[in-house]
Parts: sequence; C-alpha cells; structure tokens
Amino acid sequence: MSEFVRIGSKADLPPSGEAREIAFGEKTLCVANENGAISAMDNVCPHRGGPLGQGMLEGGKLICPWHAWAFDIKTGAAEHSPQTKVAMYEIRIDGDDVLAKI
Repeated sequence: MSEFVRIGSKADLPPSGEAREIAFGEKTLCVANENGAISAMDNVCPHRGGPLGQGMLEGGKLICPWHAWAFDIKTGAAEHSPQTKVAMYEIRIDGDDVLAKI
C-alpha cells in the first residue's frame, strides 16, 4: 500500500522551469517545477538508465540528458512512444515538508 513519505523540504525543490534529483532513503526521484506546479517521477530513464533529474524541463516535458528522450511531467509518458512511461508520484506540501506517495 502506498503512503506519503517525506522526501525533503520546500528549500530542496528546484526553481521554476527546472528539475533536480532528490534522494531519500535508498530512492532518488526526479522532481520538476513548472511554473510552481511540482511533479515527481522515477529518476531513471527507461531507455539507458539516464538520470532524469539532471535533464532539462521544456514545455511540460523532461528531457533526459543522455539521449534526449522526452517525458511528459504529468503522465510520465515518453513523447515518441506513449506506451513507454516512467512511474509518477503524487506530491503533497505540508508546511515546510515535501511528501511523495511512494
């Protein structure tokens, strides 16, 4: 059963228009901020394992830094192949805490 776990504080979130890796426990998420809307997905690109949190955010898509695969930050679907997806995680802000449903 999924539950919300603390992944960091609001200060750990990327600035608007950017993504970053947020590690907690043994897991790392790619967290993106598009105009204040925060989303989180697995940090590993299904293509060759690239670190998505080191990629660029462009037009609602997260671009993998290794081979430029683009993933929708709301659905996790790959732009070129919608059946290929990365797992998405619901985010909640509680005071200064950032929580993800894992």
